[in-house]
Amino acid sequence: MEKTLDFKPKFFTAIKNYDRKTFTADLMAGVIVGIVALPLAIAFGIASGVSPEKGIITAIVAGLMISFFGGSKVQIGGPTGAFIIIVYGIIQQYGMQGLTVATLMAGVFLILLGVLRLGTIIKYIPYPIVVGFTSGIAVTIFTTQVKDLLGMTMETVPSDFIEKWGAYLSNLGNIEIWSSVVGIASVAIIASWPMMVRWLHLSPLKSLPGSLVAIIIMTIFALLLKQYAGINTIETIGDRFSISSALPGAAVPELSWEIIKGLVGPAVTIAVLGAIESLLSATVADGVIGDHHNSNTELIGQGIANIASPIFGGIPATGAIARTMTNINNGGRTPVAGIIHAVVLLVIFLFLMPLAQYIPMACLAGVLVVVAYGMSGWRSFLAMVKNNPKSDVSVLLLTFFLTIIFDLTVAIEFGLICACLLFMRRMAETTDVHAILNEIDLNEDADMQAGNLEHLTIPNDVEVYEINGPYFFGAGNRFEDIMARYGKKPKVRIIRMRKVPFIDSTGMHNLENMCRMSQKEGISVVLSGVNPKVEEVLKRNHFDNLLGEENICNHIDLALARACEIIS
Repeated sequence: MEKTLDFKPKFFTAIKNYDRKTFTADLMAGVIVGIVALPLAIAFGIASGVSPEKGIITAIVAGLMISFFGGSKVQIGGPTGAFIIIVYGIIQQYGMQGLTVATLMAGVFLILLGVLRLGTIIKYIPYPIVVGFTSGIAVTIFTTQVKDLLGMTMETVPSDFIEKWGAYLSNLGNIEIWSSVVGIASVAIIASWPMMVRWLHLSPLKSLPGSLVAIIIMTIFALLLKQYAGINTIETIGDRFSISSALPGAAVPELSWEIIKGLVGPAVTIAVLGAIESLLSATVADGVIGDHHNSNTELIGQGIANIASPIFGGIPATGAIARTMTNINNGGRTPVAGIIHAVVLLVIFLFLMPLAQYIPMACLAGVLVVVAYGMSGWRSFLAMVKNNPKSDVSVLLLTFFLTIIFDLTVAIEFGLICACLLFMRRMAETTDVHAILNEIDLNEDADMQAGNLEHLTIPNDVEVYEINGPYFFGAGNRFEDIMARYGKKPKVRIIRMRKVPFIDSTGMHNLENMCRMSQKEGISVVLSGVNPKVEEVLKRNHFDNLLGEENICNHIDLALARACEIIS
């Protein structure tokens, strides 16, 4: 079973030698991370188009499942900014039930990725694609928060990116001044909080997140304005949503083939995005704590979390880099810290949730603006534009603009296609085919048995070609191009394969076609320096019958001797 299923949750290995000291560290980290996650869960829920409690439910259920079943010791899961745009789009088009179905399907896809051992492959998606759609998501999140940040009174906000900015510019006269003050002040507090802690010597409060500090201060400020200045224009969560602290029951939505078929694209987007973000977070965490996560187990754990979350009314979830790093920095070293973080959120949900109705919407918008800035990675973006090849820059910019102008589904699909095309191009470029003229220098050769000779002379009527790298798609065409340059047809063609580590079915097909075409022209083909693995593939495809076993040689001097025999 171990050969077919790579599922070994870190929780069960971590608790084998668990002690009180480790628990104390995990307890402290879990409580702090739970407090950090609270404002983010509320903000991500509202920005995604659902009620604030659904964001917290997601952090509780998914956070618990990811810590219990995941493949990383310190991963903290929950709703993240990366999902805001795709979740909002699904709700607008398919409703809450459509989001539930899409998230369930994404969970199944994630489990399949883990079962099929594709965890390591996901991590090799080209960096320009990751930076492109991450920066695009950041710009889109910022764009969606401008209305609440400035308190604009607008009947409708267009969904299109360009139209949305046009609407903002035409409604600059409808900015509500006090909401703007709350929003901008929230951004300032969050950005300056670490500096304030140092300047004011508030070291006991250094673990308190700036976002929570901003929410507390701005909520009190808005209440004071309402109570003593009669200002009622600052919109709060309670003005837009009805807050409930009741635990939701489990419910599985009705499924039909038509609904499933229509949601395959969004579900794949959620799964791919969740896989990339969770594995990226786990990889970053590994570098800090000196551990190695299990990618396939992590994907299965993410899949279980995304099946459980929508059943209890939640939204998609994944590993969150910021919360994971908070966990590490505060001493968390096992999945118990993540479980405690979920318990802390549950306690807050049950007993303090009604207080969330007083939080100003402009303050939450400020939280998300700071999140968007952190996601943007503008330094990496600019560095890639300046210092990378044009092909990488083109992919980066296309992915970025597709994300902000169209949607994340289009960008993800384009990114995956680009990843495959770039991989094919780069791999094809690693294989070189060239002709060797007149003589062969043996000083750098490993496949020869020529005693103390430094050179081997190539006889007349013999051509020698060398393949350097894997022999697969693209290499066969290079053979044709190179051979076409020589007007005179030889009697023997020697193909050196000493630097061919493997050959695939496309390479086999091209090599077979080349050999058959040569034989039709009366040209014998001799292979030289074939390594055992490649020779095994050749024999499985009956290449020894096509060429003759005597024409498949281990060394170049044997291949030249065989060529001389054929000529004579």
